[in-house]
Amino acid sequence: MRDIMKQPMLTTDFLDRALDNYGDVVGVVAHDGTEYTYGEFGERVHRLSNALLGMGLERGDRVAILAPNTHWFLEALFAINQIGMVSVPTNYRLIDDDYEYIFEDCGAAAVIADEEYAGKVGAIREDIPTTEFIAHSADAVEGEWRDYETLVGEASADPPERPDISEDDAATINYTSGTTGDPKGVVRTHRTEHWHALITAHHTEVDDADTYLWTLPMFHVNGWGYPYVVTGVGGTHVCQRTFDAGGAMERIREYDVSYLCGAPTVLNRLVDVSEGSDEPDSGDADVRIATAASPPPPATIRTVEDELGWRILHVYGLTETGPLITTSNSRRRIESEGRFAVKTRQGAAMLGTRLRVVDADGEAVPRDDETMGEVVVQGNQVMDRYWNKPGKTEQAFSECLEGWFHTGDIATWDEHGMISIKDRKKDVIISGGENISSVEVEDTLYEHPDIEKVAVIGVPHEEWGETPKAIVVPAAGVDLTAGEIIEFARENLAHFKAPTRVEFVEGLPETATGKVRKVELRETHADPIDG
Repeated sequence: MRDIMKQPMLTTDFLDRALDNYGDVVGVVAHDGTEYTYGEFGERVHRLSNALLGMGLERGDRVAILAPNTHWFLEALFAINQIGMVSVPTNYRLIDDDYEYIFEDCGAAAVIADEEYAGKVGAIREDIPTTEFIAHSADAVEGEWRDYETLVGEASADPPERPDISEDDAATINYTSGTTGDPKGVVRTHRTEHWHALITAHHTEVDDADTYLWTLPMFHVNGWGYPYVVTGVGGTHVCQRTFDAGGAMERIREYDVSYLCGAPTVLNRLVDVSEGSDEPDSGDADVRIATAASPPPPATIRTVEDELGWRILHVYGLTETGPLITTSNSRRRIESEGRFAVKTRQGAAMLGTRLRVVDADGEAVPRDDETMGEVVVQGNQVMDRYWNKPGKTEQAFSECLEGWFHTGDIATWDEHGMISIKDRKKDVIISGGENISSVEVEDTLYEHPDIEKVAVIGVPHEEWGETPKAIVVPAAGVDLTAGEIIEFARENLAHFKAPTRVEFVEGLPETATGKVRKVELRETHADPIDG
């Protein structure tokens, strides 16, 4: 009896539940406003699965998805998974060489591409192992492509015959950015995706009354797992092809959006639209927004919560960890310590997740909220392996503590186990033997009223080895000097942490999720400074 009750944890469970319980509910709103009930959405998913099987694709084949935030992306993700194939969501902002590497590395048997980005695949299709090319609108794409809507329209709407899928089978491969070498394919199983969806739904409070706005790229770690989360609880997906702050605010009002995600830079863009408009900042629903990447500065928290009236949830993780492994969504801590003390932290481990902050020998550092170490994690949501990279996999799970995934993030933790990320290993500035958190310096500078955006990097210094440099985007219409910024930092930080050099720019390079590309900044701004 015990074995009968032990059911495999599969990604198929989430759409199956939606079809059983919410078939008549609007589950997906397309970018153009077309609405699909979960019953209608499920039929389209079944049709696509049957079309893929009709092409001769088989269980275990990798199918790449190259698309922005559309209903087509959601359909493809579920259609691929339910017939035992492996989805490979791909960043649509890459270049030809990146796609050639990724499709060759994963051995993509098929590519499903949005017409806006299919040309990037067409340029390298003769150099990759892919045999099937599907475009959402084949007429709009040069070359020979199968038309997505034609395939869906001609295929059977009956549920496809599912192969025997194990919870340990790969469900998806998500490629990292490759900023320090070739991109790594993060293999996530049905079990890791399933577990991650369960704990994310709990910690971010998602239920069937929620309407979720897709501002976070769906390709980015499968959109933080929210295709499964929102579908499984019977919530409504509202699609927006790519993030546009004005369009996002319109959708929030029109569809009574209650939940969305965004890095602090996304928050700032939404605030800018709000400040320049007389329109309401929401519909009838209360709004909460999960943010990650760099921690939101207190000034951002204050503006979003006090002026927009939205509630911020701060979460943390990496592509390899689900992504989400911590949350600062703790009413108890907020009530006792204050929202700024808690929400600027990445927070405590999610359910079923073990965290430590360790030194170079793998020993836990003191829980004094001061001593820095690397965050390591164990949990059912952590990746299975890197695709075709056993050496990298072994290193990730054994660098200084055997059996724990090493995040590369440097943090402190307090007596309650709440971590506060101070930097990536490679972003910590070592000046005169002192470790300086670039995040701490950035948070301080964000308190300056005339700074719109800022990033801090270490640059060479003849005497101290490195020194902090602030790269600043001034607020519109202000006249700001380097001396003012340095003085402001020295008034609010230990002097050795204050920038000694400031450069003004019109914008900062960012990833698709709004994270600043510090590798690029170091390459272009790390000029030597004399002692």
